[in-house]
Amino acid sequence: MPLPAPTESGIALVTGASSGIGAAIARELAARGHGVVLVARREDRLRELAAEIDREHDVRAETVAADLADAAARDLLVARLDELGLGVEILVNNAGFGAYGAGIEIERDRLVEMVRVNCEALLDLQARFAPAMAARGHGAILNVASTAAFQPLPGSACYAATKAFVLSLTEATHAELRGSGVAVTALCPGPVRTEFGRVAGVARQEGQLPRPFWTSAEPVAKEAVEGLANNKRVVIPGLLNRAGAVGGQHVPRALVLPIADRVRRAAL
Repeated sequence: MPLPAPTESGIALVTGASSGIGAAIARELAARGHGVVLVARREDRLRELAAEIDREHDVRAETVAADLADAAARDLLVARLDELGLGVEILVNNAGFGAYGAGIEIERDRLVEMVRVNCEALLDLQARFAPAMAARGHGAILNVASTAAFQPLPGSACYAATKAFVLSLTEATHAELRGSGVAVTALCPGPVRTEFGRVAGVARQEGQLPRPFWTSAEPVAKEAVEGLANNKRVVIPGLLNRAGAVGGQHVPRALVLPIADRVRRAAL
């Protein structure tokens, strides 16, 4: 099914839009004529991107600075959309972060915040906007997971678990909304050169990954939006990443976990 047609009052809501994949997806949607509402914590970055989108694509670009881990902030986001008279035709749940290290080494508050942003906020926004999309008979939801969703990852245990949640939720929602006119897609990128590694504390470990596994945000965004337009259940950019995802799903955990942990320890 095609994406909803651009309208004056219908927008694409993109979370985590201040950089990386989120910003690239916002640009890709704007290039297709969709107005966007950009959401992240860094308001200066959002305003720069909004100005670029307005200049390059001549579509409406609004910004809302919000910490999506906070339920009250999500309420204020929805209130702001109502105030602007905007309806969410496309929802891009991209906001999220990771943290590298054994679970006992990462601060408890950081782990809980990861679940709130990666899982709770994503679910909350989907639950707020999906019913209206289904009632209208058109809409699109893109939830950003990761190739980490396909297997447990020692050293990124909480992050991989949150992305497994995103993947499972999205695939099930895709089935539930089949025939409704609402496209639902999970994006599962592998390594992408963004700020994610610095925030997660894996900059050193990233250098251990062979170059063929890496890509940039722009082709990932293009493939994601194209997949959403075709209502693909899951989009995994890159042949090697797709092969790794298949292996992660089907290789016995008793084999995967010791190998993954040895790789983690060797990178310390």
